[in-house]
Amino acid sequence: MIVLMAGLPGTGKTTLARELARRTGGRMLGKDEFRHTIFGPEEIDYSSRQDDFVLQLILETAGYLLSSDPARKIFLDGRPFSRRYQAENVLTAAASLHQPWKIIECVCSDETARRRLEADSNGGDHPAGNRDFQLYLAVKARFETITLPKRVIDTEQPLETCIAKGLDALAS
Repeated sequence: MIVLMAGLPGTGKTTLARELARRTGGRMLGKDEFRHTIFGPEEIDYSSRQDDFVLQLILETAGYLLSSDPARKIFLDGRPFSRRYQAENVLTAAASLHQPWKIIECVCSDETARRRLEADSNGGDHPAGNRDFQLYLAVKARFETITLPKRVIDTEQPLETCIAKGLDALAS
């Protein structure tokens, strides 16, 4: 199964994906980690073109992993999937791999996202150098509502509650 983790920066996608992958024996593939493996610091530009390229490599990696274990869950993390074509590309790949898919959209208040982004920035806990509240606001302004079937999880709830809702979404 391919699980698309959607939502604005700072809404908890990575935290939830990591835990869901751990608890299901799945694998989380993160855009930012892939980007930093492929490109040197001077080559990283955080453009849509670069994001699309990295996501294509992630989808190829997912296909490779699923070819040896079709029952595995692959969690795609690190992209808000703020444009319809981005989610549609993932679903096209899932269909070509004969894999079911789920979309989990993480949401929280603007204030919570701001606090999380500032904490990540101050702690250096996130590989994306452009990830701040201004990016959050810019992505929010252009976010195209995901109209495909999805489970929305409010990540202001305790992590265990979010995990339980995520596991339920995967089982349904």
